[in-house]
Amino acid sequence: MPRTVSSLIAGRAHEGAPGGTQDIPNPARLDEIVATVGLADATTFVEACAAARSAQRDWARVPAPVRGRAIQQLGRLVEDNAETLARIMTHEIGKPIAEARGSVQEVVDTCNFFVSEGRRLYGMTVPSELPDKQLFTFRNPVGVAAIVTAGNFPVAVPSWYLVPALLCGNAAVWKPAEYAPATSEALARLFLHAGFPEGVFNMVLADGAATFEGLSQALDAGLVDKVGFTGSSDVGRRLGELCGRHLQTPCLELGGKNPLVVMPDADLDLAVEGALFSGFGTAGQRCTSLGTVIVHERVHDAFLARYAEAVETAAIGDPFEDVLYGPMISSRFCDRFLGWFDWVQPHHTLHGSSATGRITRADPRAGFVGDPDAGLYVHPTIVDGVTMDDDLYKQETFGPIVGVASFGDFDEAMALANGHGYGLSASIYTTDPLNVFRFRERISAGMVSVNNSTTGAEAHLPFGGNGRSGNGARQSGVWVLDQFTRWQAMNWDYSGRLQKAQMDVADLSADPSFRLTEP
Repeated sequence: MPRTVSSLIAGRAHEGAPGGTQDIPNPARLDEIVATVGLADATTFVEACAAARSAQRDWARVPAPVRGRAIQQLGRLVEDNAETLARIMTHEIGKPIAEARGSVQEVVDTCNFFVSEGRRLYGMTVPSELPDKQLFTFRNPVGVAAIVTAGNFPVAVPSWYLVPALLCGNAAVWKPAEYAPATSEALARLFLHAGFPEGVFNMVLADGAATFEGLSQALDAGLVDKVGFTGSSDVGRRLGELCGRHLQTPCLELGGKNPLVVMPDADLDLAVEGALFSGFGTAGQRCTSLGTVIVHERVHDAFLARYAEAVETAAIGDPFEDVLYGPMISSRFCDRFLGWFDWVQPHHTLHGSSATGRITRADPRAGFVGDPDAGLYVHPTIVDGVTMDDDLYKQETFGPIVGVASFGDFDEAMALANGHGYGLSASIYTTDPLNVFRFRERISAGMVSVNNSTTGAEAHLPFGGNGRSGNGARQSGVWVLDQFTRWQAMNWDYSGRLQKAQMDVADLSADPSFRLTEP
């Protein structure tokens, strides 16, 4: 029985569907409708921002350790509902159940980390250059945070924004992906039962156009103080321009074309294992998915042979089974993926499966798990012979397609690793520490892995990218606190007179002409 879901504003379901309704099919079984979503319009988004504005001031007055208790209670609720939430996710977006469980666990980990930050929103006591005067710094909440997230990680990534934002005393309006409404609504219900006051947390289900218009109106009305966005680089640019007109700096976590460099001294079996999961886990539908394997020419052929075999024999299919990946999230991503094969050139060679494009009974894949005609399943594809002139090298490809390029020296490897202009995640496989530190120093990516995949994040490390991958903002760990607080400096002069900095400072005289006498 499909769920009927709608926006949640000030703790209540929003009546009506001014943006229309949409049926969400299970991408693994397209004849099964998972949810019917009532979409909001721009006016609804503004209404949610107004509700958040009304609630935020009182929420900020709640002591931070008490706000941390609400985060703790949210973590326990997610933990107690983990299996149900994971299964809803797998039904709705086709994420393999093991990955879905891991994604839910990431919410729990994020809550566990930020519980204690409620007691550690540290400022500083700073010595003054003047007597009888003290200097202090404080973290203050930004105000209302509008958070827009993608649907490939419909619970983990939102928690990276929402948990620290709420902990810091902000109110939030969350706009999840409209193609993952059932998972989003399930997570939102857990937020609403965690103890946050009415209006502090709100969720708006809307399409991109309505969201952009609503956000524009809310910014014009002074209802939004911070925007967080995870999604494509193109949309990130538009949001950055919009926020810039209001003198705001958004938190932008955008796309990636993440390189994995294989040095001649690498453990090739380990590199293949990392490249397999990096490139094809979640059907390549991650911002940190592997874009191009950059392999030293001496080991290129050996690596490619092992990599092709690993991809050819990987289990693909029903996401409730033990598979490397399941279906594409939705038809929009599937259609876009099929279009990227127009970028394959005559100098490329293809590996990884028995065909390209959709997996069907007419174009089968050996060992497929389940019924290929039932869902949006696609063949994994390795494209060898990629060069810096290829679109497959320069552009993000959101799906199970990985390029392979070769290099002769380290400078050439770094040119390939950085030349596309993205800077999210990167990996190097080597046993030489010199290669590790040279790579770390010269790579443009915000996140670097050594002998590990390009994917994966932990709740206490900064997550984010540079260049086409983001504006330098970071999520997770203590670093995200700078996104949702503003520093306030205070000076307290108890001398009883006006003391002027830089002018009334005591002078300690020195004798610069002094010289030691030689023995």
